[in-house]
Amino acid sequence: MDDPKLSVWHLALLAAILSLGCRQGERKRIKVSRSKLMQLSHINTLPTYHKYFKQLQELGYIKYSPSYHPGYKSEVEINENRLSQEF
Repeated sequence: MDDPKLSVWHLALLAAILSLGCRQGERKRIKVSRSKLMQLSHINTLPTYHKYFKQLQELGYIKYSPSYHPGYKSEVEINENRLSQEF
């Protein structure tokens, strides 16, 4: 919360990722899809989603591992050290 670079959209995406992780019973590596993250975070436009998702990666909150196979979901790894510093 002390990071001035974080906006409500960053927090919405983080909450969506953590919500999916909770549903999957995962804390570290969470399977995600863009459509599900957009739905859960209430982000309606692709440019907004990509901007804030990319910034979360650049700020070190998440590590994204894309899957280019239609049958496998991409994964997001939460940087718990970074989150614990902020929350």
